[in-house]
Amino acid sequence: MAKKTNKPTKKRADLYDEGDYNYLHYWDGRDYEHASEQIAIKRLLRGRKFSHAVDIGGGYGRLCVFLKKYADKVTLAEPSKKQLEIATDYLKNYPDIEQQLMQADKLKFKTNSVDLITMIRVMHHLPDPSKEFAEIARALKKDGFLILEVANYAHARNRIKYALRRQKLPTKPVDIRSPENQREDEVPFVNHNPKTVIKQLAHAGLKAERVLSVSNLRSPGLKRILPLRVMTAAEYVLQPLLSKMYFGPSTFLFVRRVK
Repeated sequence: MAKKTNKPTKKRADLYDEGDYNYLHYWDGRDYEHASEQIAIKRLLRGRKFSHAVDIGGGYGRLCVFLKKYADKVTLAEPSKKQLEIATDYLKNYPDIEQQLMQADKLKFKTNSVDLITMIRVMHHLPDPSKEFAEIARALKKDGFLILEVANYAHARNRIKYALRRQKLPTKPVDIRSPENQREDEVPFVNHNPKTVIKQLAHAGLKAERVLSVSNLRSPGLKRILPLRVMTAAEYVLQPLLSKMYFGPSTFLFVRRVK
């Protein structure tokens, strides 16, 4: 069984500045996953317009251009200097997208100043996101929104695996790194139980109003045999249908600041 993080310690994401890691290259061959996330965001934001959207931990700005459709101003808030250097080139045709170096638990925005925050593919580095949630709640306007992506440990295959073992799914985050990579100098990589995350959000005054199951067909085998257009068409249908089951490996939460 995967090792639980009983005493999680938060590592700074600027560790990505070390070595030659390039998040842009990570997305090579992940067109389906990228499209699935855009489908989810489009579904959640349909018919809405915001004054200021902030993409926290957005790397090189992968989703910032997409967010421009829904906000007058878009800011990429990224803790890695190296990823911001890549973003400078990636976003060269979008000079109006602001780029700022900052950590998710110390945002450089005034209180009650942002009406949309997205935090996609960041939670797997946060064994305990309580400080980040409190800071997001501070920066959001009253009735502002957060789109939060959660690396889902309660996905269908894990639920079957635990049921066969007659065990309960963990409620705490689970470190999915191999034992040899579970070192103090490594960035954490955890999966969360979405029900626990929803409770943590509520504690910070953030209410999850909608859930989507995302990347439901994530499989190397399927990607080899099915055209992208077929997979994305199926993904569009499956996201709301499978949401209550927390079926897929990724869960999107549409969250409102209520306090």
